[in-house]
Amino acid sequence: MVGSSDGSGARNPQTEAASAAEGPSIDPADVARFSAQAAEWWDPKGPFAPLHRFNPARLAFLRDRFEARFDRRGRGAFEGLSLIDVGCGGGLIAEPMRRLGFAVTGVDASTENVGTARAHAEQMGLNIAYRAATAEQVAAEGRTFDVVLALEIVEHVVDPDAFLKTCASMVAPGGLLVVATLNRTLKSLALGKVMAEYVLRWVPAGTHDWRQFPRPEEVAAMLEGTGLTVSGPFGVAYDPLNDRWDQSADAGVNFFMVGTRG
Repeated sequence: MVGSSDGSGARNPQTEAASAAEGPSIDPADVARFSAQAAEWWDPKGPFAPLHRFNPARLAFLRDRFEARFDRRGRGAFEGLSLIDVGCGGGLIAEPMRRLGFAVTGVDASTENVGTARAHAEQMGLNIAYRAATAEQVAAEGRTFDVVLALEIVEHVVDPDAFLKTCASMVAPGGLLVVATLNRTLKSLALGKVMAEYVLRWVPAGTHDWRQFPRPEEVAAMLEGTGLTVSGPFGVAYDPLNDRWDQSADAGVNFFMVGTRG
């Protein structure tokens, strides 16, 4: 586990007070953009409304993979297992992961995001070890986790290859890495960029750079040589008739990749 948490998920104030996030993966412009919106993470009608709508599908996918990997079921089933949410934002994934029983560490390059996440977790009575840090900083400490999450972040880092290899290095024996991102296709350009940012205005204009969306085969190539067995892509698609996201065979816009360590 990362030094900011013990096996129970309790926080270590000394580690939490450590230096700010540093590392070559940081894109200062993206960090500044998300920091400016930090106070609105938990507003379901605010700038992060798309993530609130997307979350049920993400959580269902993660729970299915965890149950299959660790052969556990039910609320609190994953007690005794550790999880790190890299690029945790305001904690939209970290909190339900804690409720599933994981000892959760959440790291984000934005101090403002971490402050919002920590305050909300305390209001909910959840022990989550949050810290302003990067994947590189955590990996340099030699920490490993049963689950490493890199959700909707690889398209925002400067060097995705180095970033994903760093995330892979933190996967403990028997553990898994889950990556979620957007595919670099014409469909994602139309729906994930133009439609989402300029027509529906789900997210602020400029949130994404379509050129930074990795294709599934590129994610798999970046994870070569890490010792992980990679599977996917697993698609997630939006159903406009029911205003909901569901797991799908269509990985043309949003997709997951999973790496497991034997």
